[in-house]
Amino acid sequence: MAKSSSRRAFLCIASLMTLLLVVAPVFAAKPDKGPELAKTLTGTVAGSQDGKGRPTYSMTISGVVWELSAGPKWFWGANNPLATYVGKSVEAVGTYHAGETTLHVDTIDGKALRSPGRPAWAGGPKRVGGRHPGFRAGTHPGNGHGRENAPGQLKDKAKTPDAD
Repeated sequence: MAKSSSRRAFLCIASLMTLLLVVAPVFAAKPDKGPELAKTLTGTVAGSQDGKGRPTYSMTISGVVWELSAGPKWFWGANNPLATYVGKSVEAVGTYHAGETTLHVDTIDGKALRSPGRPAWAGGPKRVGGRHPGFRAGTHPGNGHGRENAPGQLKDKAKTPDAD
């Protein structure tokens, strides 16, 4: 009798573990936005500000307002490469997701907005620094002094233990 109850408990625990392994990724996954679609827009770039006072850029095509994005607003601040095109008629080429009206601009009039490869804003707060929304001063190794000048890094390595 004891053998069958321990077996039943084991099967119950194993079933629960299997269920967790199958269900957990489903709840943790972000919804799929679908594939990125290529789009070319030709029109005049308009500039405005969002609710936080950051510059935003858009283009109205056939009554549809397309927001133009060259990367995260927190990264560019007032130095957004789209700012130079405000009021000008341009051809913007980029990508978007079906059902959305934000164009992630790659080129304007054939000129790339950024160099190819990893974007400058990638890498999190340790790489980007104070501009990153997740940056917290004093929480990084060396407290802003760099690895060479961090406390404990300047130990005299030439000292040898005393021989008795």
